Order: sequence, then C-alpha cells, then structure tokens
Amino acid sequence: MGIGLILVEKGLITRDQLEQALAAQRESGERLDRVLVRLGFVSRNQVLSALGDQFQMPVVDLTALTPSREVLETLPPKLVYRQSCVPIDRHNGTLTVATSDPFEITALDELRLLTGCSIELVLADEEELSKFIRVHYGVGGDTLDQLSTDQRDEPEVTAGDSPEIEQAEEASVIKLVNDILVEAVNERATDVHIEPYEDELVVRYRIDGILQRANVPATINRFGAAIVSRLKIMANLNIAEKRKPQDGRITFVHRPANGPAQEFDLRMSVIPMLFGEGVVLRLLSKTAVLLSLNDLGMDPQTLARWDNLITRPHGIVLVTGPTGSGKSTTLYASLNRIVSDEIKVITVEDPVEYHVPKVNQIQVNTKTGLTFASGLRSILRHDPDVVMVGEIRDKETAEVAIQASLTGHLVFSTLHTNDAAGATTRLLDMGVEPFLVSSSVEGVLAQRLVRRICAECAEPYEPQAEELPPDCELGPEASPMIGRGCRACRNTGFRGRVGVYELLQLDQHTREMIMERCNAPEIARRALADGKLRLLKDDGYEKFRQGITTLSEVARALSA
Repeated sequence: MGIGLILVEKGLITRDQLEQALAAQRESGERLDRVLVRLGFVSRNQVLSALGDQFQMPVVDLTALTPSREVLETLPPKLVYRQSCVPIDRHNGTLTVATSDPFEITALDELRLLTGCSIELVLADEEELSKFIRVHYGVGGDTLDQLSTDQRDEPEVTAGDSPEIEQAEEASVIKLVNDILVEAVNERATDVHIEPYEDELVVRYRIDGILQRANVPATINRFGAAIVSRLKIMANLNIAEKRKPQDGRITFVHRPANGPAQEFDLRMSVIPMLFGEGVVLRLLSKTAVLLSLNDLGMDPQTLARWDNLITRPHGIVLVTGPTGSGKSTTLYASLNRIVSDEIKVITVEDPVEYHVPKVNQIQVNTKTGLTFASGLRSILRHDPDVVMVGEIRDKETAEVAIQASLTGHLVFSTLHTNDAAGATTRLLDMGVEPFLVSSSVEGVLAQRLVRRICAECAEPYEPQAEELPPDCELGPEASPMIGRGCRACRNTGFRGRVGVYELLQLDQHTREMIMERCNAPEIARRALADGKLRLLKDDGYEKFRQGITTLSEVARALSA
C-alpha cells in the first residue's frame, strides 16, 4: 500500500487532500510525502510514521543517539554523503543504518561488502539526519569530496591561467561556502572565523558569545584560497589583492526547506596572515524579529524604572558595557517600545544592525564626512523628538548630544564603561564640563550577557558551600540548575543568552557628586546606600538562584 493510502487509512488526510497532493506531484515531480508536508496536510513526524509502516521499518530519534566513533567509522564518509545514510549501531554482526529516504537506498549490497555485516535499515527524520551527518562527519563534507575528485581529474594549469578565480566560481566551491554560511545560521552564530594555519584551515563560529570550532573535514585545508576568493567575489572585493586588508558586505539569503526565507547582511573583513588570508564575517539578520524589553531578562523593578527613563521628554539615557554585551539590542527594544505616530525618531548608527519600523535610520559614512557628530547636528534640523546616537566616542559627539538633550530632545546612546557609575566619569574624562553632565544625563544602564542553561538538558544542581561567593546566599526559594550537555546545545550545557543589568537613575545626590568630580566607586557606594542601585553581580546571582544561568557564567561575563 502506498504512503498516500496509508495516511488516508490512518485518518490523517482525506481522499480529497490526497487527490490535491497527487495533482501537485504531477506538476512538481516531488515525492508524494514531501508534497503532502509542503501543502500542510500532514506533519513530518506523521509522514515518517507512515513511511515506517509502508516499508516495515522502525523509526528512530537521532537526537537521542550518540554512536561510538568505532560505529561511525564503519562506513566511509563518501558513502554516507552520497547515500545520505548513517551507521548508528553494530551488534552481533548486524549494522543498523539510518536513512530518511527508503526510496533511494541503492547501496545495500555495497554496505554489506564494505562492512561484512548484515544491514538493518531504520527511518529517521530528514532534517535530523542532515544535522547528524554535519555534526559527526563535518560541514560540507560531500562537497569537499567532490572537489577533491574534480581536482584529481583536472589537467595542470599553465602560466597565465587564474586557477583560484576559476575554482572560486566552480559550483562545488560555491556550494561549500554556502554550506559554511548555512551551518552558521542554523547554529545561531553571530560571527564566522576562517583562519589559515600551516597545516590546516580552521572554521569557527561565535555562538552565544563563545567561539566554537566547526566540524569540517581536514581536506578543507586544500581549498582555503578558493573559499576566500569566493567570499571576495560575493563581497565585490579585489580578488587579486592579497597584501592589504579589505572590508566588504555580502547579502546572503537562506531558504530553509521548512519556514520563510531569512536575509542576512554579512560584514566581511579580510586580513593577510602568515599562511594565507584570514576572514571574519559578522552576521546581521535583516529579517530577525526585534526583541521586546520584556524578553531581555530585566527584573520587574529595573524594567519599570527603565520604562520611566525612556519615556521622559528630554535628557540623555545611556547604555554601557563592552563590545558584544547587547547594548544595541537594548536600545532597539527601547526605541520599539516608545515609537508611535506622535513622535519622530531618528538614529545615526555604525552600522545599522536592525531595521526598526517607523524609525528614520542613518548609516555613518566616514568617507563622505558623515560621522556621529556631524550626523547628529544634521538630524537635529529634522525636528526629531527622540534621537539615538550609536556610540559616544569623543568629546565632540558628547557635547552635541548633551546640547540636543538640553534643547528638548530625548537622546539615547552607548558608552564603553564597566559599570553604570563609570559612565558619568567617562564623560568628564572626555573633557565635558561637570555641570553639563549633571544637568543632562537622566540614567545609565550597564549590562552584560550571560549564557542561558540549555532547556533540553537542564537538571537540578546543589552547589557546595565553597562554590558560593561570600556575598551570594541561596535562600529557601533558590532552584539552581546545570546543563549536562546535549546535541541541541553542542554539548556546552548552554543555549541562548540573557542580560544582566545594573541601572543608575540620577538623583540630586548623584548630580551633586558629579559636580564635585567624585569618582565612579564613590558614586556607586552612595547610590547603593540610598537604595538607588542594584549591582550587575547581584542581578547575576539572582539569575543563578532562578536556574537561568550558572555562577561560573556570571563570573565569566562580569570579568569582561
């Protein structure tokens, strides 16, 4: 019995739906089960179960399996990629092999000859199988295998030819670069690092703020120059220039099999190194949904105070922290909170990371003289109510921002300081007069990002007394957790990030201390004594007690 009739018999689709799917199949040439899923008549899991019934094959969940290296090596990678099948168990002369496509398994005799085992086929989800192969056999392994074969078959290159350009435009190299970028998107990476060394080419992804090495086959080392050349072509850079750093941009569209297309703006930096050119790509999603302030991890009291600050009619509101601490995300969420038809919001940014509806956004362009300071001066003539300056880097930008706040505008910006109190002294260090700082700054939010414990593998954890810092008490309501590591989190125990915050809302005492040029620790101590400040570490400890993150992660983030 065919899969369509099996699904009808199970009551999962109607005969009318089957007829619609068969008509669509005749037009597209796709497999019937894939047409049924695409039309939304059934889920992938329902189809998988029906395929198991049709072929009398067990269905396995690959996410719950971790085969030994010995089992994985029973089949050569070339065969795994070609047949899209993986060995998952070997017992008493029987090799269990998972496939997602029982229609296309044509190598059973080859499998038996290679392994000397009888073969038991089981069914697995197509997406899970692809991920399983990437994790255990490497990203782009099938493409590298084809490239290696093509390279062996190619004639020698004569003088005057440009092998790197030709290779960079080959379909296999294009697919290999695409595989690397798609894997970065699937793993939620913010950056891709391609690093040439003497004997290897290393690909690393920055995931949740931490660099993690991508699993790529060792043969990728032979195609490092072609990969860089392909990326240069995509970014419209000079492919022949290998002695100077170059910067460029790439628009990359990822079209997953299930789900809408995702568009990314890739900021590319190429630097010549000892063993070749190194590349770093920053991934900025053009289609990502903006987070709301409620999603950032602020405790209710801090969120209420921040809401009060960002709805004031004028003044400066600052967000501080090191690079990669989530400052831009907080500012975008804040703008998204207050934007309406009644107010005009203009930003000047470098770069524009997200597009915010109803917000006029300007990209800094130093080549044309458009800097933060000059851009801010210009946008003040556009009658804005709210202004966002990507970063206050110098005295000129600081003074223009302060003047804007003193003339009836609400100004958002960022600074690179370690804590909230340090923002005021940083402005003084830039040369801004104390009376201007004290009269314009309304509040400062310092923040860091800590990794969340993976929800898939989290389990209760009882820390030993010696693990707790002296100023961190658990309390009766505490429920610490720890991630044991799983495939969903790449065995790190963490997946996703959440903010840790410290909000300083300036009052009369704080303003007087700024006028007296008091240092940051003195300002922080007074704010703590007055109950106007909650330190970053205290917010981190609370998230540890709630089972959101770990003490070691809080310590790592606060040391940055």
